[in-house]
Amino acid sequence: MKSHRHTILTALLAAALFGITTPLAKALLGSVSPFMLAGLFYLGSGSGLAIVLLLRRFAARATRAAVHDPLRVAELPWLAGAIAAGGVAAPALLMLGLNTAPAATSALLLNVEGVLTALIAWVCFRENFDAQIALGMAAIVAGGVLLSWPGAHADVAPGALLVAAACLCWAIDNNLTRKVSTNDAMVVACTKGLVAGPVNIGVALLAGAHWPAWHVSGGAMAVGFAGYGVSLVLFVVALRHLGTARTGAYFSVAPLFGVALSLVLWPERPALTFWLALALMAFGVWLHVRERHEHAHTHEPLEHTHAHRHDEHHQHEHDFAWDGTEPHTHGHRHAPITHSHAHYPDVHHRHAH
Repeated sequence: MKSHRHTILTALLAAALFGITTPLAKALLGSVSPFMLAGLFYLGSGSGLAIVLLLRRFAARATRAAVHDPLRVAELPWLAGAIAAGGVAAPALLMLGLNTAPAATSALLLNVEGVLTALIAWVCFRENFDAQIALGMAAIVAGGVLLSWPGAHADVAPGALLVAAACLCWAIDNNLTRKVSTNDAMVVACTKGLVAGPVNIGVALLAGAHWPAWHVSGGAMAVGFAGYGVSLVLFVVALRHLGTARTGAYFSVAPLFGVALSLVLWPERPALTFWLALALMAFGVWLHVRERHEHAHTHEPLEHTHAHRHDEHHQHEHDFAWDGTEPHTHGHRHAPITHSHAHYPDVHHRHAH
C-alpha cells in the first residue's frame, strides 16, 4: 500500500482544488448566470489544458519522448456519457443550487458525491467493499441528510436538493470516467472541458444571458482551469490507481476546503446542525482512509496502455528500443498471475471476491 501513498496525495490535492471552487463560484454568481458560469469554468478547464497539451507535444517532439495512444473507439461512449452527466448537467445544477443555499453548507453537502459514486461502483460495476467502508459511507450520508433536512435550515432544503442532484450526476460521471482512466488523464479532462464549456455557454446565451465583463470571464476561466481542469486530471490519475469508490472517498474531503474558504469570505457562526454534519462526514472519511485490503487473487490476461513502471505487475518485454526510462507509456499485455498483497481495486485489480 505504500506505493499508493503518492496517489492518495494526488486524490487529496484534486479534492482541495475542487473544494475551493464552490465558494468562489458563489462569489461570482452575483454577476454571472449559473449556466454561463458553468460554461466558463469548463471552457477555462478545456482551453487551459489544451494549451498545456500543445506545449507538452512540442516538448515530446524535441526529446522524442513517447506519448499516449489516442482514445479507442469503443471507449468514446463512456467518455460521452461522462461529459453529458458531469460536464453539462452537474455544474448547471450546482450553480442553480448555489443561488439559494449558503456556500459553506453547499460545499459540505458535496460530500454526498463520494457516497453516490461508491454506491454506483458497488452495485453497477461490482467494485468490492467491506463493513468499514460501508459504515464510512453511512456516516457521510447521515451528514448530508442532516444538512438538507428542512427543519434544520428552512432556506437550505431547495438548494440542497439541487446540489444533491449535481452530486448524482458527478457520481455517474466518475464511474463512466473510470472506464477510460488508463488513457492520458489530461486528454480526458481537456475533451470534457472543450465540449461541456461551449454547451453550457450556448444554453446560457439562449436563455438570455450576456457575456460578462472580461475580468469576470477571465477570473471564472482561471478558477475553472484549476478547480475543474487540473483537479480532474489528478482525479483521473487517482481513479486509475485507487478505484472509483476509494477515490470518491478521498475526494470527499473537498468540501472541507470549501467550507474553510467560504467561512473566510463570508464570516458567520454556523448552526449546530452544521457542526454535527461536519463531524459525521469527517468520521466517514477517516474510516475510508484507514481501510486496508489484502488477499490472494488472480490476474486474468489483460492488454491496455498507460504509464507504468516494471513492478511485479509489469514484467514484460519490449518490441521497441527502450532506454530504461520509467515510468513510460506503451501498449502492453499482462500474463495471468496469482499472488497476495495489499491492493486497491485499481486498473489491475478489478477482480471478483
